[in-house]
This record gives sequence, C-alpha cells and structure tokens, in this order.
Amino acid sequence: RAARSPKMMENKVFLSFTFYSTILILKMYVVAIITGQVRLRKKAFANPEDALRNGGLQFCREDPDVERCRRAHCNDMENIFPFLFLGAIYSLLDPSPAVARIHFLTFCVGRIIHTIAYLLRLRAPTRSVAYGVAQLPCFSMALQILLATTPYW
Repeated sequence: RAARSPKMMENKVFLSFTFYSTILILKMYVVAIITGQVRLRKKAFANPEDALRNGGLQFCREDPDVERCRRAHCNDMENIFPFLFLGAIYSLLDPSPAVARIHFLTFCVGRIIHTIAYLLRLRAPTRSVAYGVAQLPCFSMALQILLATTPYW
C-alpha cells in the first residue's frame, strides 16, 4: 500500500468523492479515445497535417459522427468539471457519508447514462433525463456549500 496522508484518508466522504471522480475522468478519456477512433474510421480530421498523414487534404473535414462524439465530450467538460469543484468543497463540509455517496453515485451514473445515450443515439428523452438526474446532486451540493459559507461573505 502506498503511504497515505492520514487526515485525508480518514475523510470517508472525500474518499468516496475521489472514487467517483476518478471513474468520471476515466469515462472522459474513453470518450476522447472513441472520438479519435471515429475520426480514423470516418477519415475526418480537424487538422491538415493529420489529414495529409491519413490520405490527403480532402480528409480535413467535419463528419456528423465525429461531431456527435465531440459534443458528448464537451458536455462532459461542461458538467464534470463543476462537479469536481462542488464535490471537493462539499466533502469538506462534513456531510453524512451515506448521503454524500448517494450524491456522487447519482451524478456518476447520470453522466455515464448521458454519454451512452449520446453516443448510441438512444431515443429521447433518455439523454435529457440522465442530464437532469445528474444535475440534482450538483444543485444540492451547491446549495449546501452556499448555506455553509453565507455567514462569511
């Protein structure tokens, strides 16, 4: 086992947050890899040098499937990065470990379903519902952070 910082490793909420955050970051890497694979398969490159290396300048073009992957990745950045901030601060507020785990799990599962729905073109409103469900714990954490910090503004 690696050496641990005792204070940080005693915080069960932070450990739970770290676990789910790492899952989400890995999911983002997977979407990036999928995007690259779709680019190669569809021969649709964003940069001339990549197109030249893979058949010619005619392949420096957009493709709807590549753009779908890119939108899924951008949506992740728009939502997962704020979660990372909110979850880290929320973890410092000493919330119930069980309640915090529900917050983190709900967000993580919602984002995974959102990505699957996006990439596999699942029927509406699957993606929208997954998005909305994932936003609930973020709003809850944000509200709790604001309530805890309001006396200091």
